[in-house]
Amino acid sequence: MALFGGPSGKEIDAFAKDLAQTIAKRYPPALDAAPEKRISANRITKVLEDALDKAADFNRAHRLGVYKKARLGNTFRWELKELGYSDRFVEIATEGLIVYVSNVKRPESAQAKSGPPPAK
Repeated sequence: MALFGGPSGKEIDAFAKDLAQTIAKRYPPALDAAPEKRISANRITKVLEDALDKAADFNRAHRLGVYKKARLGNTFRWELKELGYSDRFVEIATEGLIVYVSNVKRPESAQAKSGPPPAK
C-alpha cells in the first residue's frame, strides 16, 4: 500500500498491464493488424467495455487520484503499443479507459445527502 492507503504505483502498473493482456486474449493484436481479418465493431466494443468496466471497478475500490489515473492510462497505453496494436486502436482504448475511470458515480448515500441540484 502507498501513502494514504491507496494502491502503489507498482500495483497500478500491474493492473494496467493485466488489463491490456485481458484485451489481447479476446482481441489479439494480429486481428487489429490484419485488414483481411476484420471483426465486427460490436465485438471490439464488447471487449473494450468489459475491460473498461473492470478498470472502473478498480477505481471505485481504490479511489484513484489524478496522478494515479494518469499513471494507469500511460502504462495501459504503452502495454498496448508493446503488444503490437495500431496507434488508432491504442488511442481509442486509452481514451476510453480515462473516460471510464474519470466518470465514477458517487454512491447513492452521498447523492441523497447532497440533495437535488438547485433550481435556476
